[in-house]
Amino acid sequence: MKTGYLHATVILMSLLLFACTKAPENLFPPGPDEPSRTVYLVSHGWHAGIVVKRSDIPAGIWPQHNELPEAEYLEVGWGDQDYYMTPNAGLGTTLKAALLPTASVLHVVSFPGPVKGYFPRSEVIRIDLSEAGFERLCRYLEKSYALDEAGLSQPLGPSLYGDGQFYQSRETYHAFNTCNAWTARAMREAGIPITPAANLRVETLMTNMSKFGSVIQKGQ
Repeated sequence: MKTGYLHATVILMSLLLFACTKAPENLFPPGPDEPSRTVYLVSHGWHAGIVVKRSDIPAGIWPQHNELPEAEYLEVGWGDQDYYMTPNAGLGTTLKAALLPTASVLHVVSFPGPVKGYFPRSEVIRIDLSEAGFERLCRYLEKSYALDEAGLSQPLGPSLYGDGQFYQSRETYHAFNTCNAWTARAMREAGIPITPAANLRVETLMTNMSKFGSVIQKGQ
C-alpha cells in the first residue's frame, strides 16, 4: 500500500513540475545576426531522438561524448531500461514500463552525416538554437547520466544500431515522464516554450516541435 502511494505521489509531483516550469527566456529563437547551432529531432515511431553535431559541443561540457571521438553526429534517446534494451520486449515488460516508475537509460549513437541519409524512413525536424540554448541542451544531456562512485558513467551495452552504447540514467521513467516528455524537457531547457506533460506521445511531440523548426523529411 505504501509503495503504491509513493509511486502515485512521484508521478503526480512530476506531472505538476513538468506542467508548471517555464522555458528559460531570451534563448529561442536566435536573433537574425546571432550565431546558432542546428539540432535535429528524429522520430522512430514510438519515441524521438535528439541529434547534435559533435563538433558543436562546447569544450568541457558533456564529457561522455569524447568516448565516440570519430562521430560526426550523435543521437541521444532516453527511456525505460528494460523496454529500451530489449528489442522484442514482451507484454510484461511493456506494462511495467507504462504503469510503474522504473530505471532508465540513455541510448547514444554516433553516425556520419547527413542526418536524412542515415535515417531515410524517419520524420526529421531541423531546429536552430541559440548558442546559449544549445549549451543548456548539452548540459541537460550531461546531467541525465548516472555516475558511479568515481564520478564516471559506465556503458551498459552496445546501442541498438550504429556505433554507440547504452548508459544508466539518473532519472526515473513513468507514465508521465515518457521518452517523449524527456525529449520535450530537453528542448524546453534550450529555450523552446513546450510543455513536457503535454507531449507524452511521439506524434504530439513532432507536431508541436514542427512549429519551432522545419520538417526536412517526412516519415514513411
